[in-house]
Amino acid sequence: MVRISKEQFYFNVAKTISERSTCLHAHVGAILVKNDMIISQGYNGSARGEENCCDIGTCSRPESIYIVGTPNNYELCKSIHAEMNTIINAARHNGGTIGATMFVYYNRIDGRDVHGHVCNMCTFAIKNAGIIEVLLQEGI
Repeated sequence: MVRISKEQFYFNVAKTISERSTCLHAHVGAILVKNDMIISQGYNGSARGEENCCDIGTCSRPESIYIVGTPNNYELCKSIHAEMNTIINAARHNGGTIGATMFVYYNRIDGRDVHGHVCNMCTFAIKNAGIIEVLLQEGI
């Protein structure tokens, strides 16, 4: 019997979580793992109680953000990134982010050739939460 690695197992979980995304451009899922246990999860989507882009059928960010060299205008986006949601969910539940590893699965669904990355805002939150490593896997 061939057994998948723990790392691939965690990416598979993050991929499944990404399927709950409400974004029209990319489905992203993230989990936090500490002491070989999943302690939190999150996906990109609107804040609790807000309308989801997938439900209203439109994105709140202008199309110009997808032109190379233009600002990302993240402040216009109604969604909270998967990385940030994972940190927020850990804080709401158990606060055990110090020393954890984050696994992020990124799947571009709108056909644009934009590669997954962790934005600056999420990078700062990850650092302040004490997360020691971030591993990223892109969908195919």
